[in-house]
Amino acid sequence: MAQAAPSLSDSEKSNEYLHIERVIATKLPASPIYAYILSDVTVLEATKGRVVCRLQLSKTHMNSGGGLHGSVSATIIDWMGGMAICSHTLEDSSGVSVDIHATYLSSVKDADEIEIEGLAEKVGGSMAYTTVIIYKVETGKRGRLVVKGTHTKFVRS
Repeated sequence: MAQAAPSLSDSEKSNEYLHIERVIATKLPASPIYAYILSDVTVLEATKGRVVCRLQLSKTHMNSGGGLHGSVSATIIDWMGGMAICSHTLEDSSGVSVDIHATYLSSVKDADEIEIEGLAEKVGGSMAYTTVIIYKVETGKRGRLVVKGTHTKFVRS
């Protein structure tokens, strides 16, 4: 299950952070693929239109060559784009995917940790546009860029 950043007390968390924690706690278990891939995700930050998480990688996330599987990256882009939208709207639903694009720039392997940043670039009346960036965590800090993605969603209620 998603974990909270250990350094923040509830009184220090933004409304967006609290909302994202709740959305993850209720929605992640309801999606078998998200629960399988993202069960150990940790929320670090959440503000309006921006969410940052970390995920410790395991063999579950790897392809046959030992690197991060492209479908796992695409799933992370899909999920984090939705979280960025939810942090912007404070709604539980993030809409329906229209387009997902991923550019693979480097790789990570089993036991590496990644940091995932989701940005809601524009949320309009019917469409939302997000950018998701996956970084390798190196010496405890955001390191090199691994994957950059965009995700467009239809958001009209």
